[in-house]
Amino acid sequence: MTARQTSTAHAPGRDEETATLFSPITLGAIALHHRVVHAPTTRLRANSDDTPSAMMVDYYGQRASAGGLIITESAHPSYDSRGYEGAPGIYTEAHVAGWKRISDAVHGKGGLLIMQIAHDGRQSHVDLSHGAAPVAPSVVPFEGQAFTKDGWVPVSPHRALAVEEITGLVESFRRAAERAKAAGMDGVELHNANGYLADTFLQDGTNKRTDRYGGSIENRMRFSTELVEALVSVWGPGRVGVRVSPSGQWGSISDSDPEATFGAFAERLNRYPLAYLHVIEPRVKGVETIGEGHDPVASTFLRRIYTGPIIAAGGFDRRGADAILKRGDADLVAFGRFFTSNPDLPERLRRNLPLTPYHREAFWGGTERWYSDFEPHQAPSTTR
Repeated sequence: MTARQTSTAHAPGRDEETATLFSPITLGAIALHHRVVHAPTTRLRANSDDTPSAMMVDYYGQRASAGGLIITESAHPSYDSRGYEGAPGIYTEAHVAGWKRISDAVHGKGGLLIMQIAHDGRQSHVDLSHGAAPVAPSVVPFEGQAFTKDGWVPVSPHRALAVEEITGLVESFRRAAERAKAAGMDGVELHNANGYLADTFLQDGTNKRTDRYGGSIENRMRFSTELVEALVSVWGPGRVGVRVSPSGQWGSISDSDPEATFGAFAERLNRYPLAYLHVIEPRVKGVETIGEGHDPVASTFLRRIYTGPIIAAGGFDRRGADAILKRGDADLVAFGRFFTSNPDLPERLRRNLPLTPYHREAFWGGTERWYSDFEPHQAPSTTR
């Protein structure tokens, strides 16, 4: 099968099911023409110095649409914050120049671009940090994997951060936000999900600290709120988003009372002039359990607390996306896997065109094949 061939799971046609999905909306200071968002999707195509590659410029430019929002894959604020070989950085001027080429490509098609910034924390390996141990709020051993030049390998044992190191970490995010602005981004997103560093501070399954960054929910939120304040100090109102995964288990993350933790965090985020809250939904099939006696926490729950726009992500199709918008549980929907293989996904969803299948084997690094070689939909030729 070539990248041009399409699946038959979606019959062509035009209807009114997606009227809400293709209505305009404003996220803080960011005005959009539709609500189909490109989710942050790690693809590991950066150059060897973590600079965005020419392939990445092509990829993002192909998926830009007029008035559409793309959230980038995670960009790392320091060399030792990576958990994946091939992930892009935002800690040198060369990185700024590389990302500027991407933002120019997206803006050239009328799209908007938000950079996700992440520290991968304990999900890393000494080969990715000049031999330094991965860091976390506390030492809670787990069996995870990191992606190195040798492929997937078990993570290295991590160490607990000293309290005096935290100020420097926050500063690295602030500097990354400044570089993102210099690279022409329209905003930034804090990756506070998927068991990465900020998420491990927030949840009590990974945060066993007894200082001001641990114990109570108030203390466990402190690192995340300091990061939010650092990003807002650079970008101002309406251009900073936060991503959370309240029901996620990636990275062996857990919390004893996720509703209390994420409810309090959402309430705290109301204090800041954010653009949005980005919520990873529990999967429709194989719903992730988050602890005995706890229901999954999703946009439906957080909508009752968070007063700003909500982006929902997690296995949506065309009808499911419009349904969650019409229920009012979210304001926009982020698509990941099908955006990887359909550069014109918003138009395909709008017109209910067939979708090209994605290829999982190309998700974690590789060449242009099954990355930037997918083509937009082409109507079948007719003969007279």
